[in-house]
Amino acid sequence: MGNKYSRGISANVLWLGVVSFLNDLSSEMIMPILPMFITALGGTGPIVGLIGGLRDSVSSILKVFAGYWSDKSGKRKIFVFSGYLISALFKLSLAFSQMWQHILVFAGLERIGKGLRTAARDAIIADSMPKERGKGFGIHRAMDTLGAIGGSIAAFLLFWFLGFDFKSLILIAAILSFLSLIPLYFVRERKRGAQNIDLKIGLKGLSQPLKLFILISGIFALANFNYMFFILRAQQLFSGRLAIAVPILLYVLFNIFYAMLAIPFGKLSDKIGRKKVILFGYLLFSLTSVGFAFSNSLPAFIVLFALYGIVHAIVDSNQRAYVSDLSSEELRATALGTFHTTTGLAALPASLVAGFLWQISPSMPFIYGAAISIISVVLFAVNF
Repeated sequence: MGNKYSRGISANVLWLGVVSFLNDLSSEMIMPILPMFITALGGTGPIVGLIGGLRDSVSSILKVFAGYWSDKSGKRKIFVFSGYLISALFKLSLAFSQMWQHILVFAGLERIGKGLRTAARDAIIADSMPKERGKGFGIHRAMDTLGAIGGSIAAFLLFWFLGFDFKSLILIAAILSFLSLIPLYFVRERKRGAQNIDLKIGLKGLSQPLKLFILISGIFALANFNYMFFILRAQQLFSGRLAIAVPILLYVLFNIFYAMLAIPFGKLSDKIGRKKVILFGYLLFSLTSVGFAFSNSLPAFIVLFALYGIVHAIVDSNQRAYVSDLSSEELRATALGTFHTTTGLAALPASLVAGFLWQISPSMPFIYGAAISIISVVLFAVNF
């Protein structure tokens, strides 16, 4: 089934897209309210940075090992299933948090699931559409993000019209997360023999251009701190119920632009090359960060959240496709895992720095992000 194409799209890519749609429907009911849930339970700027950075890093430390184990065992699907199951279990736990320390533990453990599944899932996508990887990853990211739009809209509707509190929203989200396991039954992995590799040799086998790009993407990740600060920045403009409702709606807008443009930018990179598209994404992040640093009006934030969505549409799927291009098939999951681990490890210091800068001034994290992003633009332009 994985090798049959419907309108040029692999069935595996479609089924994995459905899984991600349902999982993100769940996750993104939680994401826009998570920074506000943390502050409601007493968390400060550095605590938001710690939780946000830890969530990204916990998953990413695992990604290189899970990718290597996937390549070594020749198995993909078991890693994908286990990852989604673990995430569902800890989302359920998150609903019962009584203090920010509980969120720190449960939100961190929930990301173990992401760490287990991502490299193996991306390897299935890369192998299922070898000639149009940009399109394949774009389709997957778009379905993923359509789920995100649905989830954040559901969070708004349940909060604004039905008066659901944070914990009730998270409980509903957890139930939805378990449903995402069902479509995985239809994903067919190609029979692969176990690989006689060890992790050290696997990493040595990565090409020099690939290692250099992973380093540059790691520097960009130092700039691209956790999304929660963007939401808290918008929240400052409002009070009362609007201080929760408007940031959720801006987050919906971010995801709409992300979903609409993920496939077009994936296809564009297939045509004109990944480098030009990724460079544009890095540069646009710098400009968007400057906007967040100095803007203080709703119209400005509407434009800025749209631009933030465009940045993710450009960068997320195309970085993965570029890593896939630069890697061999035998070490593809190891390469993707190394990429995810590098960028994820950078996420913790990025968000911790943003959290401490936030205490000085809410503009400071965005000035920092813009400056570091420009460094990645220069390094990428000079070396590729």
